[in-house]
This record gives sequence, C-alpha cells and structure tokens, in this order.
Amino acid sequence: MSQFGDLKTRAGQQALNNYLETRSYIEGFEPTQADNAVFEALGVAPPGDLFHALRFFNHINSFSEAERKKFPGKAAAAKPAKDEDEVDLFGSDDEEEDAEAARIREERLKMYAEKKSKKPALVAKSCIKLDIKPWDDETDMAEMEKCVRSIEMDGLVWGQCN
Repeated sequence: MSQFGDLKTRAGQQALNNYLETRSYIEGFEPTQADNAVFEALGVAPPGDLFHALRFFNHINSFSEAERKKFPGKAAAAKPAKDEDEVDLFGSDDEEEDAEAARIREERLKMYAEKKSKKPALVAKSCIKLDIKPWDDETDMAEMEKCVRSIEMDGLVWGQCN
C-alpha cells in the first residue's frame, strides 16, 4: 500500500489508478486483504475521472464488511518504525564499500576503454563478381575487359580476371 503514498491525496489516488490500469486487484486474481487495506485507506470513492480506481473501489465496496474480513491473505498490520539498532543483513551501511565499488568500476571502465582503443577499426569490404558475356563469338574479349576495368570509383579495387 505504501507504493501508492497517501490515498487521501490526489497524487496517491492517481498512483493507484495507474497501477489498476492493467489489474483488477492489488495482488493476484481475486480480492485479498491487500485490497481490503487499500479500500479502507481510500475511505471514500475517488473522483470519477480516475475510473480504474473508482471501479476498484466500487467492486470492493460491493462486498459486505464481514465478507471483506474473510478475504484470503494476512490482515494488514501497521509496520513498526525501524529502530536505529536494527541490523540490515542484506543492505550496505558502509559508505566506504560504495566508494570502493565505484573506484573498482571506474578502473574496469578505463581498462576496457584502453583495450578497445588498441583494436584496429574493422574495415568493411564487399566482394562483387561480375559475369560478363559476349553478344556473339566475334566480340573481342580483351577489349571488353579493358572497357570494364576502365570504370573507376572511390574504394574500387579490381581483382584478377578468370
């Protein structure tokens, strides 16, 4: 529910509306206690222009209070404030580690850039084979080859004739 912010404000209701554009419920494919918690946090129906949030509110409101209490899932409990003494086993609380990781990343990026700059640029080449046939048996093939090889273009290199 904290993902939507304060659902009493327009911004929170807009976030809920955006979330419900592609979903019918907060979690899963049937109403759960998460839906009940969001419904209770809304309190009143959202404005009509937020039609996804309004659809959600009206749907959950169609259940009685007793039915909403029976929705599957754990009832939303208020989370206690995080103590300063609490240990975050998976988080990083050392700024030195972050600085060290940034330094290592920068070193690796520099090494990669140096390695990449040493490689020669790849020159793209195309090989084109022309099959030129005479009109008749009296055509001078040496003259035809001379005419074809007289074509000059930037980057054009003539190979051997077979």
